Amino acid sequence: MTEALVIAMLAVPVLAAAVLALPGARGVADRVNRAAAIVVAGLALAVAAPQVAAGGPTAGSWWVVDPAGAVFLAVIAVIGLLSALASPAHLAGGGRGFVAVRHAGGFYYAAFHLFWAALLAVAVVDNLAVAWLLIEATTAASALLVASSGRPSALEAGWKYLVLTTLGLGVALLGIIVLYAGLGRGHGALGTLDWPAIHDLAAGLDPGAGLLALVLILGGLATKIGWAPVHSWLPDAHSEAPPPVSAMLSAALLPTVMLVAWRVQLALQPATDGTSSALLLGFGLASLAVAVPFLWSALPLKRLLAYSSLEHMGVLALGMGFVSPLATAGVVVHVAGHALAKALGFYAAAPLLRADPGLSGRPARALASASPQGAVAVAVALLSLSGLPPSPLFFSELLILLGGLAAGQTAVVVAAALLLALGFLGLVHALIEGIVSERPAVSRHGRRPERGLVAVTAVVVVLLVALSGAAYLLPGSDVVGRLMGGVA
Repeated sequence: MTEALVIAMLAVPVLAAAVLALPGARGVADRVNRAAAIVVAGLALAVAAPQVAAGGPTAGSWWVVDPAGAVFLAVIAVIGLLSALASPAHLAGGGRGFVAVRHAGGFYYAAFHLFWAALLAVAVVDNLAVAWLLIEATTAASALLVASSGRPSALEAGWKYLVLTTLGLGVALLGIIVLYAGLGRGHGALGTLDWPAIHDLAAGLDPGAGLLALVLILGGLATKIGWAPVHSWLPDAHSEAPPPVSAMLSAALLPTVMLVAWRVQLALQPATDGTSSALLLGFGLASLAVAVPFLWSALPLKRLLAYSSLEHMGVLALGMGFVSPLATAGVVVHVAGHALAKALGFYAAAPLLRADPGLSGRPARALASASPQGAVAVAVALLSLSGLPPSPLFFSELLILLGGLAAGQTAVVVAAALLLALGFLGLVHALIEGIVSERPAVSRHGRRPERGLVAVTAVVVVLLVALSGAAYLLPGSDVVGRLMGGVA
């Protein structure tokens, strides 16, 4: 039954992409997109829910759904659904990109659903090499979406994203080859890189080969995750992509690649004597330190959200690097809370940019005069991302820091706490400037009720409150133990 659901979950978006790529009326394409998105999200949640609730990994011949994968799968499903539902409004306000107007909708929808299918597949595929191939596939589809407006700045951002992340993935591939050579003696099959096989064989891995493979794989994946100092594609791509795609990049793509890095870390930890944790802690602190000055800068809204992504990927790296039950509980809550809040921020950018296109190139000011509904959504997003209680990100960051203390990483915790405090003040300052400050009146041409955004904001608020409750219940539960067990 589960295998049928997994196959259907991956097949439906691929079939939808094929159908949506065909020439046709925009209205029909919008309805097909919505119907396919609801089906895909339902299937993905049906696969994920049993693993989140109880039980160990469920596996087939080529797939596996473990508790950690199920959490990420649920996040990809929800963010994909919300982004798909937000896409028709984006396309309605768009013009000609690098494809003709009559083909723009089909091109966008086809690339979007292929991107979504690849993300879902990464979360369930039971092999490191295949996961790498799928991550590369996400690059191809999402780079086209980043550049889809056809603006010179968007084309540059798309190329930059494509080149830099492909270089990083090339480094990761070299690490996978080193790992395969180290593990494959006496086996010589691709199955050597199945997640359970890596767990079983890692204890016999030569320490030098294990360390080299770990550094290359995590260093290469860091480029795609957007960890500092190899994050330079991230602000440009997030800024230039259509808002629903920016939400997918920040709230679904980055965590999905991080899931692969997490699995590699857990699998190779016994063979690398704590080096994997040290690497993640280094990426985490570097990402926080690089992000904080930008959170204090006067930036356009989408660029501010992009640097917030850098900060939160750093928080997740710290949580994974601490390797303690409290930190693991915090990682789970943080992945979901960041995804919801960040996606809402990008969805809110759409009506704001329609009402005041100048906001794409200047700091966010007087947002309420451009779109009251958009300003409210931005306020919810930034307050949540800042970690202001009762945001679930407050609880998740607290759990991660407490987990760091339990792991004996006091110096790292102190440094992280200081950087998080500075990041909090920066985002609150940006919110006050954006909502309260005054600017010359903007054109209200095109202002319209944003009922869809209001509904999404209400749903996100409910889910964020539920996550805050989960953050209270999760520590000490059996779920955390299963999450730390990986796919072994």
